[in-house]
Amino acid sequence: QVQLVESGGGLVQPGGSLRISCVPSGSLLAFHTMAWYRQAPGKQRELVAEISRGDWRNYEDSVKGRFTISRDNAKNTVYLQMNSLKPEDTAVYYCAAKILPGRAFEYWGQGTRVTVSS
Repeated sequence: QVQLVESGGGLVQPGGSLRISCVPSGSLLAFHTMAWYRQAPGKQRELVAEISRGDWRNYEDSVKGRFTISRDNAKNTVYLQMNSLKPEDTAVYYCAAKILPGRAFEYWGQGTRVTVSS
C-alpha cells in the first residue's frame, strides 16, 4: 500500500513563504508524475503543480511565478515552494502520485493545511 506523507503546512502572513514536502512510502523514482493539489473551503480540489520523472513541470495559472515544484530523488521527497502567498492560497494541500503517464492520479496523501492570514 503506497502512502504519501505531507508536512510543512502552517500559518503564514500574506506575502510570506512556505515550503511543504511529500515523502512516498516507496521509491520516488517508481512514480512517473508527482503533483500537488489543493482544496479551499467550499471549493473543488484543483491541481496546483505537477512534475514528471523527467522534470517536466506544469503549474496552475494563478501560482505561476510564485510556486515552484521540485523533486529530490536522493531525499525521496517532492517539495512545493510557495512564495508571495495570498489569502486565496489558503487551502488543504494534497500530494498525489501516479505510476504511469496519461492516467488519473491514483495515490493521495492526507493533506497539510496552509493558512495565509494576517
